[in-house]
Amino acid sequence: MSFVRNNSHQISMDDSIFTLTERERKFLDRSWAASFADNIFPAINEEDFSVLYSEKASRPNTPVNVIIGALILKELLGLTDDEVLESMMFDIRFQYALHTTSFKEQPLSDRTLSRFRERCITYEAMTGIDLIRNCITSLSAQIADIMGIHTGLKRMDSMMVASNIRKLSRLELIYTCVANFVNLLYKNQEDVPAGMEHYNEADDRNKVIYHTRSMDIGEKMAAVLADAALLIKKFEGAYDESSEYQLLLRVVNEQTTKDESGSLALKDKSDETMDSSLLQNPADPDATYRNKAGKQHRGYVANLIEDVGESASIVTDYNYQVNNYSDSRLLKEAVETLGEQEKVLTLVADGAYGGEENTALAKEKNINLVTTSLQGKKPDDIFADFEFSPDGRKVLKCPGGQTPATNSYNAKTEQCRITLDKNTCNSCPYKDQCKPKFHKTKTSLVLSWKTVSRAKQLRYMKSSEFIELAKLRNGVESLPSILRRRYLVDRMPVRGRLKTKLFFGFKIAALNFKKLLDYQCSLIKHAFQPVICQ
Repeated sequence: MSFVRNNSHQISMDDSIFTLTERERKFLDRSWAASFADNIFPAINEEDFSVLYSEKASRPNTPVNVIIGALILKELLGLTDDEVLESMMFDIRFQYALHTTSFKEQPLSDRTLSRFRERCITYEAMTGIDLIRNCITSLSAQIADIMGIHTGLKRMDSMMVASNIRKLSRLELIYTCVANFVNLLYKNQEDVPAGMEHYNEADDRNKVIYHTRSMDIGEKMAAVLADAALLIKKFEGAYDESSEYQLLLRVVNEQTTKDESGSLALKDKSDETMDSSLLQNPADPDATYRNKAGKQHRGYVANLIEDVGESASIVTDYNYQVNNYSDSRLLKEAVETLGEQEKVLTLVADGAYGGEENTALAKEKNINLVTTSLQGKKPDDIFADFEFSPDGRKVLKCPGGQTPATNSYNAKTEQCRITLDKNTCNSCPYKDQCKPKFHKTKTSLVLSWKTVSRAKQLRYMKSSEFIELAKLRNGVESLPSILRRRYLVDRMPVRGRLKTKLFFGFKIAALNFKKLLDYQCSLIKHAFQPVICQ
């Protein structure tokens, strides 16, 4: 299939919109379809997706802008692939939005959307380039231009995205991996080891895990582990390329060790190798575990960046990773993506994104990172008045204006030990706040530039400017709720990081288009409101 640009944007004489009555045309022009046709569809860059198709002359591809537009509308309206196809055939709004009113037959088939998604995911797996994210962020910038959001102010927050999998006990997990591999052997007509035939039976899972009351959990686990060890040894090398064998090998390596007799035995849960990256469910090998705010999460984490205007906001970028990615790591990647800024950019986030290293990294890119809370021990306010050298290795002045007599820097602890004049400290009004150690002829104090920086941050957090920024950041916390309730991010019909990330990207695009519609509805004070705005 070769790549061909979609040039069918002009209305033909037999276009279907000419069959509409004047009243029907007015309703169409006031619907979401008109805004999508005018603002979103023309901004989709088809050329970026040419890499998915053959350079050789062959059957032309389905128009990429039609596919991407249909996938955005699918998430906007909560439709299935089949419902999108039916809507394009019979709903003039879809045809108008996707510029297909002049087509004699709508260009989508029952497999068009799934094949396109597969192409994008395969390309990203091979190259690391996320074409969908590039497209969505480009559309977001277009929407921000329409809404006039150019304030140099961004806010950021992360959210947990649940994988559509069951929580499994260790017995269920290992049993499932064994059963999946045995079922593969039956499918390939291999000789299954004697005694393992039951794994291929329809109700075997319930029998083994729940119904065999004559065996305790330890006996059941020992039997399943023995089967796993036998399968791994017998089929080593023959099924190395199969996902079922690799998952069986992975779960055995992660969950077990060998006892004195050489048999497999479960690792103790306190084992340091039993971390959050362990396989949670073979149905989604990418999903990881995280305990946050007292809740267990299995799946992924999404980081959202919003551009904020006076009365509106747009999600201009997102990151999607396994959920044991820390907020600090997400911040570092966000700063690298934003790059060097010509003008100072203010980025407001919660305390989990903070830290001296992240603040310094952001500053290098001309980004002012403002975190709305401070984690860890809070230093006394007086430390904000100490002056350090730019490299953080020397104290220049204390709050009383005294220059230290000596200054020694410990590279390991990043702390300075200073000595001061005893008589000057004794008469200083700040001595009870600084609390230096008094010696026979001098006083001493140990402190670091990090302590001073944190004290300055705490002082800034009391300012009116910070209070306004903190209020502004609170607005980004509504995004996780909207994405869960309206766009069902925790119930995506696919599994795996790349597949769910692609669906998540189109949900972000739908969310942004809904924001654009709300913005346009607020400008047009008319008695009729588009259905999607209500």
